[in-house]
Amino acid sequence: MTVGTVPGTAPINGLVSHWYAQLGELPQPRDCLPGTRDADVCIVGAGLTGLWTAYYLKRADPSLRITVLEAEFAGFGASGRNGGWLSGLLPGSRERLAKLYGREGVIALQAAMNAAVDEVIEVAEREELAAGIVKGGTLRVAGTPAQVRRLRAAVRADHDWGVPEVRLLSADEAARRINVAGVRAAAWTPHCARLQPAALVRGLAATVERMGVTIYENSPVIRIERGSAITHRGVLRAPVVLRATEGFTHGLTGHQRTWLPMNSSMIVTERLPAATWQRIGWHGGETLGDTAHGHMYAQRTEDDRIAIGGRGVPYRFASRTDSYGRTQERTVRLLRDVLERMLPQTRGVGVDHAWCGVLAVPRDWCATVGLDRASGLGWAGGYVGHGVTSTNLAGRTLCDLVLRRETELTGLPWVGHRPRGWEPEPLRWLGVRGLYLAYRLADWHESRGLRGTSPIATVANLITRRP
Repeated sequence: MTVGTVPGTAPINGLVSHWYAQLGELPQPRDCLPGTRDADVCIVGAGLTGLWTAYYLKRADPSLRITVLEAEFAGFGASGRNGGWLSGLLPGSRERLAKLYGREGVIALQAAMNAAVDEVIEVAEREELAAGIVKGGTLRVAGTPAQVRRLRAAVRADHDWGVPEVRLLSADEAARRINVAGVRAAAWTPHCARLQPAALVRGLAATVERMGVTIYENSPVIRIERGSAITHRGVLRAPVVLRATEGFTHGLTGHQRTWLPMNSSMIVTERLPAATWQRIGWHGGETLGDTAHGHMYAQRTEDDRIAIGGRGVPYRFASRTDSYGRTQERTVRLLRDVLERMLPQTRGVGVDHAWCGVLAVPRDWCATVGLDRASGLGWAGGYVGHGVTSTNLAGRTLCDLVLRRETELTGLPWVGHRPRGWEPEPLRWLGVRGLYLAYRLADWHESRGLRGTSPIATVANLITRRP
């Protein structure tokens, strides 16, 4: 299916993501599972977690028979829809993990995340994955007194957790990078690169196939058991079965409350002319975020657009997902308003594409990786929106666990972490919707000049255990 915009027409809404539109077409489907088959390792889910795991396993032991089962096509989920931040942001609360597993382990996990940014870049170069990667770091801006206080606290925390490279910037220093309106202060970290996510996941899928990994698409797994993954098309039998289903985990029997599928939405502008970029700046490839509770994330794309995202409608009742990415018109308007408020140089610029996707959120907002050696069942995910880099670290960690290698990665504190499940409906719907309503109210409260974090947000964080 070819996707793209025609000048003068309404923006595309859905069709997975702009990233696939930029590539010109959705992938041609691979074969589905042709009945019962055997493998040494079965991986459920052909997103970045599953593909990175297959990549490192096959490099470590080329004799392994590895099969990946995918419900739609490789990269259909968050891996092909995200904001394109290859970031060292930890997928969870450093403080919470430290209480459970110790401070030194969390410092090691943060260092491993930062190193994984460069690992992905190195693999992309080695395997010739043309994903438009530019390592320009992340600029995070603060526009209210309360946001400035949170930003300064966050920079101090980064330094305490072993990331002294993070720098606090003045408003003038921030404007020399990106001319965002109303900025009072900013912070910059080098540990991030922007990329084209669909190009990365499509290239990685082709790479593992060339290495001898089998990928079956249009083969949704309905249940995982010891030694097998069951589909309507047959059973994939393997002594090791790894779950890499992220935001679609709720569709597996017995996992309806394991992780919550959190919705996130994006829009992308038309190409901006050189004169507009001169007024905006943004020449260093930085990703851009803010310090609001209802946060935004953005990048200047390889083809000179601005892609910007935020939560929109964060959760649909009973974990429903809009699988092909259509998002609400009010969310498109909200994101457009955020863009024009932060970058008024974009007023009047057209929006070419809008879409959404789901990310997985564990009950304690901390990602997890593990393998039960007795049953051969493993898992990775719950990246709370920081998955582009985390998937690589998780894939390498699963590789070591499957091969029974005790390494620095297998000793990291997210390995074997088991958060409790989410509450049943309607409690989780009420909780999540209430959380983001509280965040919108807190941002409004702080915009009135409040110097500290709004108590509305503080109470919401305590109730939901969000970091």
